[in-house]
Amino acid sequence: MEIKFTKMHGLGNDFVVIDAITQTIDLTVEQIVAISDRHLGVGCDQLLLVEKPTTDQAEFRYRIYNSDGGEVEQCGNGARCFALFVRQHGLTTSSTIPVETAGGLIELRIEGNQVVVNMGVPDFRPQSLPFLVDYQAESYNLMVNGAEYAIGAVSMGNPHAVMPVEDVDTVDIETLGKEIESHPQFPNRVNAGFMQVVKRDEIRLRVYERGAGETRACGTGACAAVAVGRSLALLDERVTVHLPGGDLMIEWPGEGRALLMTGPATTVFEGKINI
Repeated sequence: MEIKFTKMHGLGNDFVVIDAITQTIDLTVEQIVAISDRHLGVGCDQLLLVEKPTTDQAEFRYRIYNSDGGEVEQCGNGARCFALFVRQHGLTTSSTIPVETAGGLIELRIEGNQVVVNMGVPDFRPQSLPFLVDYQAESYNLMVNGAEYAIGAVSMGNPHAVMPVEDVDTVDIETLGKEIESHPQFPNRVNAGFMQVVKRDEIRLRVYERGAGETRACGTGACAAVAVGRSLALLDERVTVHLPGGDLMIEWPGEGRALLMTGPATTVFEGKINI
């Protein structure tokens, strides 16, 4: 089967984007893993499918698969690439695009070379992740390899654990991130974010993504970090998030309000692959 694809990235978080509207696409887990392989395939953190919506509220359905083949609910950097893709490929002329995801409806707005994503309202209820605790709190103590770490937990359509740290450069992301990702209190696994507060309107962030490992940028991770930082009274309403791949602007007025993420999306190349 020959598949047309587009390679894209959002701040270095890279994607293979496939139009499943004008092509008939039915990928197996093994095929997704093969396409995602950086040595033997195209290579990507996530594979994104553009599909027809199943609801009248949306223009498109947006499906996301990690490089291990597992489908996930949401991807913020991917959402920006999704918006650029459907415009560049003539699938829509809209500047504001409602999109259906497994994590709920989101809204994408194209503004020049930037895309603004309405990520919805952050959900701090433990059951929304899910996170196996007896109560809801702003901060939790998580036991990892005999040591206790303070984390915040929030769903941005997908699950996030956010750990405030003094310096993101000194954290063993590979070891600690992997342990948190698969921690038994997160039965569906979790994205692990490590947040260094620089100023009230500026943070540094590294994210170990569920099913992908550490990536150069994580849009939902940036949203989750700001939501947790705001809940802990550490951050202001508008925050610049410095990720290894570049910067995102996150705006969150507070409880019960929608969170906005603004950042770039880039097309790298187009191609075909036989799979």
